[in-house]
Amino acid sequence: MALEAFRYQATHNLVYAAYLTALQCKPEQVNTIEKIPFLPIGFFKTHKVTSGSFSPKVIFESSTTTGTTPSQHLVRNLSLYQSSFLKGFERFWGSPHDTCIIGLLPSYLERKNSSLVYMVKELIERSGHPSSGFYLNETEALAETLTQLELKKQRTLLIGVTFALLDFATTHSQKLQHTTLIETGGMKGRAEEVTREEVHTQLKKAFQLPAIASEYGMTELFSQAWSKENGLFECPPWMKVLVREEEDPLSVKSYGNGGLNIIDLANIDSCCFIATDDAGRIHPNGHFEMLGRLDGATVRGCSLLTA
Repeated sequence: MALEAFRYQATHNLVYAAYLTALQCKPEQVNTIEKIPFLPIGFFKTHKVTSGSFSPKVIFESSTTTGTTPSQHLVRNLSLYQSSFLKGFERFWGSPHDTCIIGLLPSYLERKNSSLVYMVKELIERSGHPSSGFYLNETEALAETLTQLELKKQRTLLIGVTFALLDFATTHSQKLQHTTLIETGGMKGRAEEVTREEVHTQLKKAFQLPAIASEYGMTELFSQAWSKENGLFECPPWMKVLVREEEDPLSVKSYGNGGLNIIDLANIDSCCFIATDDAGRIHPNGHFEMLGRLDGATVRGCSLLTA
């Protein structure tokens, strides 16, 4: 399916086709996924990366630091995005129905067109739980809500941007037994020396939890990888992560250390093959972990330096 998507986008995605031409890549000679050229993610900042011509239903934009240009993902079919994140979520966490889902995403709620907010909003609505919802700066109310949910032994997912979870842990630590914390990255320019392991250690101590979960996603992707513990991410079947040599970006392999290349088949209307600015380690079983940002990569608002 990846090769079929590649042949389609090599013809119908003008930006990708021009990139392949610049690389002197002949699509008919590409017969394995390791030979597929991956489009540098920076093109989403400078070009309209679309397969075919269409009027977008919505344009998702990335978070940015001051003075930087956001990435834009032009969405042809919102139902495809919904299907991808819902099916992916259910594979790892089960149905959102009857689960209390809380979003602690202050920096994302304060701007428009966040794909993360769109996803969490949909999960909140599908949960059907009266206590599900977003919290901006109402930390006292959030702490009280969690206390009441714990007393009722209610299964709860708290999905939060990293800096907000750390701030909340500092002021409102409590024991959580029926709540799963899912951090999405996002230090908003703060504490760049903090690693994911250190973040998880602080959160586990504050909330007396055995593990902290994580979400790996970005504006340029329709799909997400999830980690239940130890920062080891797993992809849904229509998403795959490969690793490229930093010194030779066209040298791609299935596991090892290097820059992360992502195949996301849900990106059929944009580009399914993206070379990210993230450094990572892929294990032989396909699970991967983040090792930070590549040297020279733009520090995004949603990045968490982990090396």
